[in-house]
Order: sequence, then C-alpha cells, then structure tokens
Amino acid sequence: MRHHGILACAILAMAATVRAQDAGAIVRKADDLMRGAASYAEFTMTVVKPSWERTLAMKAWSLEPEYSLVYVTAPARDRGTVTLKRGSEVWNWLPAVQKVIKIPPSMMLQPWMGSDFTNDDLVRASSIVRDYSHTLLADDTCGGMECYTVQLIPKPGAGVVWSKVRMWISKRGLLELRTDYFDEDGALVKTFRGSKIRPFGDRTLPSRWEMIPAGAGGDRTVIEYSTLRFDVRLAPDFFSLQNMSRVR
Repeated sequence: MRHHGILACAILAMAATVRAQDAGAIVRKADDLMRGAASYAEFTMTVVKPSWERTLAMKAWSLEPEYSLVYVTAPARDRGTVTLKRGSEVWNWLPAVQKVIKIPPSMMLQPWMGSDFTNDDLVRASSIVRDYSHTLLADDTCGGMECYTVQLIPKPGAGVVWSKVRMWISKRGLLELRTDYFDEDGALVKTFRGSKIRPFGDRTLPSRWEMIPAGAGGDRTVIEYSTLRFDVRLAPDFFSLQNMSRVR
C-alpha cells in the first residue's frame, strides 16, 4: 500500500508539472501573438471619465523585446510627443519645451498621457512570461469564447508590483481576452479587456482594448487599432534619443 501511495503522489506531481508547463506555453504563445519580432501600429487612445473624454491618435514602432517608440499625431497640442523604451529605460520627448525627460523607475506606475495605462503597461517592462509562474485554473468563457484561465504568481525576486495576475486566453487562436491585476492585499486593481477581433495580415487579434480601473465609476481607457503590421524592417538605431525629435 505504501508503494501505491508513493506512486499516486508521483503521478500527481507529474500532472501538476505538466499543467504548469502547459500554462506557461499558453501564456507565451498568446504573448508572442500580440508582439511579433518587429511591428508598426496606428491607433487611437480615448480616455473616458464621467464628465469628459479625450482622444489621441498615435503611431508605434516596436522591436521586441528591447525597443518601442510611440509618437502622438493628434490633437495638435500633443502632436510630436514621443515615448521611447530602450531595455528597461524610458524617456519622453516634449516638443513644447524641446526636452527629453527620463522616466525614473519610481514613475513606472504613473499614468501615461493621463490614461489608465501606466508607463509599465505601455512598454511592458515586466514580462508575463519571464517574471511569473503560471497555473491553469478551471476553464471559463469570455466574450462568448471558450477560454483557458491562467493564474500568474510573481517568481521570487521578480521586479513586479502585482501579487497576482489572472488571464483569460481563448482556446481558439490563443487570444488574450481579459487580464485582471491584483495588489499585494489581493484586491482587484484593474482589468484589461480585448474585443472586436479582426485580421491584421496573417494574424487575427482583438482590435479594441480597454483598461478599466476597479471601482472607478465608469473610468476607462480605450485603444482601437486601425493598422497593425508585423515583421516590418526596423533596426535598433531607429530607437535612439536623437530620433525622438525627428520621427514622424
């Protein structure tokens, strides 16, 4: 009987390991689908508050995982504002004062352009693949699609602020449809939702993304992509401090 007990424990341990590997693979594939090696995007970002709304139009270039550059094209008063990520460092170019400002690590969780996205959200300085351990939870549905539910817990020593992240990833297409972020007390802080699924070249992805703060009474930030191209030609020197004032 003792041998049977040992065997049962070994089988359970192996099953848990397989589930963890499966969960990690699901998250990695969903993340890879959204990123691509190099990409170019055009999109609008609308900040919604109970008494007002503000919409900005933007272009973005990314060379994963090290580089990204976001250029504001409208409205006129914000045109030319640039956010640059190189590795774990982030800068803003402010055309009104003709100055580059480096974002210190302490500011990574501050709102970006007055939105519900933080500097860390924008540049994804933390990695949902590398910095977390992954566990499959019970299957669920989201947006009318059957989904894997994956729980992410920070690895020891990982430089992340969330005590827990929960993701809903569609079984068909491995689309990230919802992500919940929890603080150190286990309270929900914000929810990231994807919808309006459409093709972008040879990929099918949500074209609309919402960041919704918990308990904020209608506050949210909506990003809608009109253009999203992957595997474009980009070189690391495009993502330079000097290019921040020249890019169009």
